[in-house]
Amino acid sequence: MCDRPSTLLIACGALGAEATAVLRQNGLDHVKLTCLPAKLHNTPQLIPDLLREKIRANKEDFSEILVLYGDCGTAGGIDKVLEEEGASRIQGAHCYEFYAGSQNFEALAEEEPGTFYLTDFLVRHFDKLVWEGLGLDKHPELLPLYFGNYSRLVYLAQLPTDETTAKAKEAADRLGLNYMYRDTGLAGLQDFLPGPMS
Repeated sequence: MCDRPSTLLIACGALGAEATAVLRQNGLDHVKLTCLPAKLHNTPQLIPDLLREKIRANKEDFSEILVLYGDCGTAGGIDKVLEEEGASRIQGAHCYEFYAGSQNFEALAEEEPGTFYLTDFLVRHFDKLVWEGLGLDKHPELLPLYFGNYSRLVYLAQLPTDETTAKAKEAADRLGLNYMYRDTGLAGLQDFLPGPMS
C-alpha cells in the first residue's frame, strides 16, 4: 500500500459505482477516484471545460490522470482537452462500447441498428432519466415518436442483481421493445486501470 494515491481517475458519475468496485476488487489503493455529475450527459457541451478544470486543479498532485469517459457526444471535445492537458481516457465512443468491448458492441449494433442500450446505472435510474426525462410519464403518446425506430433493448450488465435484471425487462416491456441481456462484467474498466503497485 502506498502513502497516497499517485493516479487520479476522473469518471462520469454514471460510472462511479462500477469504478469503485474495480478499485476495491483489485486493491488499487494508488488510484483516487473523483467524478463529474452524471447529469452532464444532458448537456455534453459542458463536459470538456469541466473536465479541464478538474484536471488542472489536480495535475500537480498526481503523476498520472486517467479519464473514464467516452466521447459522450462532445464531438471530439474531450479528446482535445486530454491532448492539451496530458491526460488519457479509456478507448470507446461511449460506455456501451467500453463495457461490451469494441468488437462485441460493433456486432450488436450491426445485428440490430435499432437497439436501445441500458447499463446498470441506467437501469437503476430508468424512471428519472428515461421515462420522466423524456416526458413519457406525462405524455405517453410520445413513446412512438422516441422509440418507433427501435426494436430491442439490450441490458449491458456490469454487476447485475435479480432486481436490476427484473427492472431491465420491465423497461423493455414499457418501451415495447424486445429484451436482450448481455453480462459484460467489469473487464473493460479493469483493462484500462493500472495494476496494483508492488
